[in-house]
Amino acid sequence: MKVNEVPQDDVPDYSEGIKKGNYALDDQGKYVMVPSKGWDVDELTNRLAFNEYKAKVEETRKAVLEGKKSPLAYYMELRQMIPKFLGKTAGIATFRVKRHLRPEIFAKLKESVLDSYAKALEITKEELKTVPHNSQER
Repeated sequence: MKVNEVPQDDVPDYSEGIKKGNYALDDQGKYVMVPSKGWDVDELTNRLAFNEYKAKVEETRKAVLEGKKSPLAYYMELRQMIPKFLGKTAGIATFRVKRHLRPEIFAKLKESVLDSYAKALEITKEELKTVPHNSQER
């Protein structure tokens, strides 16, 4: 894409007025950063991805309220984490993180383990033990 081809669509909700940078070729054939107001296709793609993310978080929240998953699963989904990354961040083995996604196992966790998860997820221990009762509470 050349500098004069960088999309400048006037996207209403795009990044709250913040311009996005795109790399494009200048007249000398070198890549340069070119500011852009947005691109309809990019906005649509981001909106679809965000809506899918919200749906997954909501699905996990409901599963926790139904007793199918532990609250840990909800906060992992909310933070877009997988067991491997949460385990590394919290200092807990991946296989243990996976086990702690089961509500009956999670309910028996020691306070020190809950502290590690809460710190890694940047929430309080009390928040970690529950989930919002409706999707608007987050």
